Amino acid sequence: MRLRLVAFMIVAIAPLLLAQSNPATFAPMDWPTPNSYRAADGRPGPEYWQQRADYDIKATLDTSADRVTGSETITYTNNSPEPLSHLWLQLDQNLFKEGSRGNDEYDSPQARWRGAFKNGGDELSSVVVVQDGKEEAAHFIISDTRMMIQLSEPLPGHGGKLQLRISWSFIVPRYGSDRMGMFNAKEGKVYEIGQWYPRMYVYDDVHGWNPLPYLGEGEFYLEYGDFDVELTVPRDLVVVGTGVLQNPGQVLTKTERDRLAEAMKTDKTVHVISQDQVGRPDTRPAGKGDLTWKFNAKNVRDFSWAASRSFIWDASHWDNILLMAAYPKEGIAPDSSSRKPGWEDVIQMMRHTFMYYSTNYYHYPYPVAVNVAGNVHGMEYPMIVFCFVRARGQFLYSVTDHEFGHSWFPMTVGSDERRHAWMDEGFNTFINYYSNRDFYGDTARQNIMMRADTMAKIMLTPRNDQPIDTRADQVLPRNLGFLEYAKTAFGLKLLREFIVGPQRFDPAFKAYIRRWAFKHPQPSDFFRTIEDYTGEDLSWFWRGWFYSTHVLDQAIDSVVDDSTMTVVYISNDRGLVMPTELQVTFADGKISDYKLPVEIWFNGNDYRFPIYDDRKVEKVVLDPDYELPDVQRANNVWTFSGSASK
Repeated sequence: MRLRLVAFMIVAIAPLLLAQSNPATFAPMDWPTPNSYRAADGRPGPEYWQQRADYDIKATLDTSADRVTGSETITYTNNSPEPLSHLWLQLDQNLFKEGSRGNDEYDSPQARWRGAFKNGGDELSSVVVVQDGKEEAAHFIISDTRMMIQLSEPLPGHGGKLQLRISWSFIVPRYGSDRMGMFNAKEGKVYEIGQWYPRMYVYDDVHGWNPLPYLGEGEFYLEYGDFDVELTVPRDLVVVGTGVLQNPGQVLTKTERDRLAEAMKTDKTVHVISQDQVGRPDTRPAGKGDLTWKFNAKNVRDFSWAASRSFIWDASHWDNILLMAAYPKEGIAPDSSSRKPGWEDVIQMMRHTFMYYSTNYYHYPYPVAVNVAGNVHGMEYPMIVFCFVRARGQFLYSVTDHEFGHSWFPMTVGSDERRHAWMDEGFNTFINYYSNRDFYGDTARQNIMMRADTMAKIMLTPRNDQPIDTRADQVLPRNLGFLEYAKTAFGLKLLREFIVGPQRFDPAFKAYIRRWAFKHPQPSDFFRTIEDYTGEDLSWFWRGWFYSTHVLDQAIDSVVDDSTMTVVYISNDRGLVMPTELQVTFADGKISDYKLPVEIWFNGNDYRFPIYDDRKVEKVVLDPDYELPDVQRANNVWTFSGSASK
C-alpha cells in the first residue's frame, strides 16, 4: 500500500513539476497597466492626447558659402493635462559641431554617423517666446543637440498655446550622417537638406519629455503639425520639398506647369525638365535675382527639401498622388539596354511602391512624393526621400521602395525611433519584402535575407548578441541592419505565415496602422493590437524574439514504434520556442503532416508525440518546408535504419 501511494503521488504531481519547467518563457508580458490614454486591447484610449507643433519657416540658401540662414515661428499646443514649465527643442545640426557627443561616440573616423567639422553646427541669433500676448527673450540652455527653454509662466494644459520665434544658420555638411549633404554633380551641386531647423521634442503620456540627444544612429521622434515654408535660392536652382508647391506661377515656366498637369493624367513618365534641358536658362522664369519657392504641408512630422541646377525632373501619378523624381545626369544608367536601369526608370518603380502599399495596408495620405538622387544612400522624410545617385537595378528599386515605405512607418504611424528603431525599420523591411517579391518575383534580392536558413546562420553570429528592443544609439553598428531591419521583419513574416496565418495577421496589422495613424504608439500598443485581433497570447513570441538573444534548435531525439503506434520524441534545446511541423513518411510511401502548437513546450523542453498508426515509419522530418530559423538542422531528420528506434 505504501509503495502504491508513493507511485500514485509521483504520477499525480509529475504534471505539476513539468509545468514549472518553462514558467519564464510563457509568463505574461510585463506591459504598462492600461489606462484612459492607452487601452488594454492596443488602441488609443478615450482620453489619448498628443502635442502639436506648427511651423512657419523662411530660409535662404547661399550657394557660395553652402550656408542656410533661416527664421521660424513655432506655434506649440500643449494638449496634455499638465502645465509645462519648460520646453525642449532639437538642434540636430549640432551633431556636426567639433566635440559633439555623437561625433565622439563612434571611434572610427570613417564611421557613418561621424561628420563634425570646423564651424559646423547651429548658430542661433535670436530666440523669443510669445505667450499671452507678451514677447520676451527666451531663457535657454543648449546642451549638445538639445535646447531647454525655461518659461516665465507655465504653459497651461488642455490646449494652451505659445509661439517660439527663432533665427538660426548653419553650414551644410558634405556628408551629414548619411541623412543630408551635398553631391558635386557635373552640372551643379545637389543640396539635400534635412534636420535643418530647430524643432520640438515630443512630450507624451509615457515618458513626458523625450529629450534624447541626437547621436547619429538613432533617428527621430517628432510631433505632427502643419508647415508653411519659404525657400529662397539662386534663380538657376530647382527646388523640391515636402508638401505642395504654392506658387508655381512664380518659380516654374508655363511649359513646366503644363508638363506637371500632364503628369497627373498619365501613367507614363513625363519629363518636366529633360536631360537635354538641364541647366538651360529657359528652364527658369525670366528675370533677375533669387526665387522664393513656397510649400505647404499638412499634418506631417517633418519637412525636408533639395535644390540643384543639375536636376532632371520627371513626374507621373498614381491615384491623384503626384510622383516626382529629381536627379542629375550621374543617375542615368550608361547603357539604356542594361538589365540594371538607373534613375530614368525610377518613377515607374515609385508607381508600384505606392500602389502596393496603399492597396494592401493603408492609403498613402499625402498628395506628393519626391525621390531625390544625391550622395545620401537612403533617408526618408515626409513626401520626400533621398536615395543614392549611383543606385541601379534592384538596388535602386529596393532603396526607393524602402525609403518610401517609411511613409507608412514612421511618417504615418509616428513611433519613437530613438528607443524602438524596429518599429519603423523592421516594420518597413517587412512590407518591403512583399513589395519586392510582387515586383521581381522569385528573383527579388530581399528574398535571401528573409529565408529561414539565412536567418538561422546570422542568429549564431555576434550580430545576435543584443535583443531587438535595444535603444537605437546603443545598438552596435555591426548589429543595426540585422536586428532592427532583418530580424524584426523575419519575425513578423514568421508570425504572419507560420504562427497565426495571414487570415488573422493581416487584419491585425492593418488595424494597428489604422489605430495609430498620426499618433505615437509604444511596443505594447502593437503587441496588444495583434493579440486583440488574432486571439492569441503571444507573450512567448514577443519575449523570445524581441527581448532575448535565444536561438531555435528543435531536434528529433528518437523514434520508437511497435505494432500499434509510433512515438516520436522531440526536444527544444536552445531557449527559443516555436510551433513545429512533423512530416512522417510511412513504408508504403504515403506521407502525413502534423502541425504541433507551441503549447507542446508548456511542460518542458521535451515532448512525446504518439502516431496512432500500425504502418511502419520510414522517415520523420521536423519543419520540412524550412520555415523556422532552426540553427542545427542535422538533428531534424530521423530515418529508419533497420532497428525500432534511433
